[in-house]
Amino acid sequence: MFWVLIIGELALVFGISRWLNKLSLTMATLLFILYSALNGVTLSVIFLAYSPMVITKVFLITASTFGVMAAYGYFTKTDLSKMGKILFMALIGLIIATLVNVFLRSPGFDLIISYIGVLVFVGLTAWDTQKIKGMLAQCEDMDEDAQKIALMGSLTLYLDFINLFLYLLRIFGRER
Repeated sequence: MFWVLIIGELALVFGISRWLNKLSLTMATLLFILYSALNGVTLSVIFLAYSPMVITKVFLITASTFGVMAAYGYFTKTDLSKMGKILFMALIGLIIATLVNVFLRSPGFDLIISYIGVLVFVGLTAWDTQKIKGMLAQCEDMDEDAQKIALMGSLTLYLDFINLFLYLLRIFGRER
């Protein structure tokens, strides 16, 4: 059942991303809500692996870090587009390293991957925020296209937050 949920989540993310312009805003929003609900069910297993105190601590750290980096991305005058390209390549490397470690099962390598994951998603949060702000600034009014950009931006930042939370949980969850 867990793998069905994971595959369902991935299918929804790819589907929303790929067909956003063909979907109505209502359908895209409903798919985003469905994805969020599936993600909540999938993430509920963390309560079996970590204590509520660790989850709370990591959530507060994640929320604070995410908020600061989103504010930085929104308010900075520095162009983060070059950083974004590097972070995207790092994300691909992170995915490959994670898949390799599925077979290696190395706790040390897992910790290194977790620290790199935190750095990547901290940076992606700032970059994505700036990118969304720029895309919405080009819209003349808040028509359906602008709302779809906002929805896609919400999905992107949601994924940044969840991944940052999970990588931090892997780091702080070791403290038992």
